Amino acid sequence: MVERPVNIRLIAARVLARILQDGQSLTTALEAALQGVEASKDQAFIQAVCYGVCRHYHRLDFILSQLLTKPIKDTELKALALVGLYQLSFMRVKPHAAVSETVLATAKKPWAKGLINAVLRNYIREQTNLEQQADHKPIAQLSHPAWLISALEQDWPEHAAQLCEANNQQAPLVLRVNLARGSREHYIELLAKQGYPAVAVEHCPSALALHKPIAVELLPGFADGLVSVQDTAAQLAAYLLDVQPGQRVLDVCAAPGGKTAHILERQPLLKELLAVDIDHARLQRVSDGLARLQLNAQTIVGDAAQPQTWWDGQLFERILLDAPCSALGVIRRHPDIKLLRRAEDIPVLQALQHSILRAIWPLLAPGGLLLYATCSVLKQENEQQIAEFLAAHPDAAERPISAEWGQARSHGRQILTGVDGMDGFYYAGLVKV
Repeated sequence: MVERPVNIRLIAARVLARILQDGQSLTTALEAALQGVEASKDQAFIQAVCYGVCRHYHRLDFILSQLLTKPIKDTELKALALVGLYQLSFMRVKPHAAVSETVLATAKKPWAKGLINAVLRNYIREQTNLEQQADHKPIAQLSHPAWLISALEQDWPEHAAQLCEANNQQAPLVLRVNLARGSREHYIELLAKQGYPAVAVEHCPSALALHKPIAVELLPGFADGLVSVQDTAAQLAAYLLDVQPGQRVLDVCAAPGGKTAHILERQPLLKELLAVDIDHARLQRVSDGLARLQLNAQTIVGDAAQPQTWWDGQLFERILLDAPCSALGVIRRHPDIKLLRRAEDIPVLQALQHSILRAIWPLLAPGGLLLYATCSVLKQENEQQIAEFLAAHPDAAERPISAEWGQARSHGRQILTGVDGMDGFYYAGLVKV
């Protein structure tokens, strides 16, 4: 007897269940699940569905609740219902195929077949009414958890709705051209010859955006280090840090290493670059990235809040502190953040940022520059964090950032998600006086 291949909708539902039930990240859950899927079109479908359900989870979950008399307790089955609704609401899958294939995914739970069939067919009949109901409930309309909507409205009352809308869009594929190896214009020509149109990005000399995302292995010269994947906002760090020949540079909380590599691409004549991260596996990604780009840095597994366990006592002229944060500025790239992050996480992260900033400050040489960065849009993690630090450290002065991107804040400069096509990011420069 020939065994029927695993239903790709069931695989997607299992990925989503690992996020909803076990708190796994979408990246981790997908990576494990796709190893058993051979066809690239099946992999692409599973990935599209999982990202889409996470992106629109709060809307789909509301609609599902209207189609049920009582909640579905089985997480995998609930995820499967959401997979079906996502296909019908957001994908170009023919309704009969979406329903029949999703129902088939219940093969090992025959009792659930009728439930999934009824939910999806009732949605098709009541679609207009259900979507209108969702449009009148903020959590469903904006597809964000209530706590996050409230936090965005508090910090950015005039921009909250636009931030939510930007979070729900698919992020562009932005590349960082290795300008030590060739010009951005030349690389755009290389892409065009292979049928991948791209445009130069404003505000950043090394950034370009592809019209359509493609697999990294298809990028010309990727394996040889001509280009890397990195959002424009993250690329700005290396320019703001402004490293000079002969300097010692510390990149703390360095993984996955995009900024580390960019610093070295821009300034190969450093005395030393030390990249520190607390996670051994993530630090390995830094080393792998540097190897691909044919760059060298010293890497150390260490706790940024306890530099006495890894620091050799020599001061640094430049420090990049890419602080652990809520990552609310990169939701469009990691939509599972909306499902995994909680309101109570923010004060914990704020305290961690404070402890790291305080611990790392003594490592900066007099006259040196520390660049504080987050991929958050919350003021607690950003300008308020810097205000508190400056008030407590008379030997610290802010170096204002003059730029055409983002907006000047009471301290530092904030990029709001989606503005000029960038991720949400925050930067502040601190000089030791």
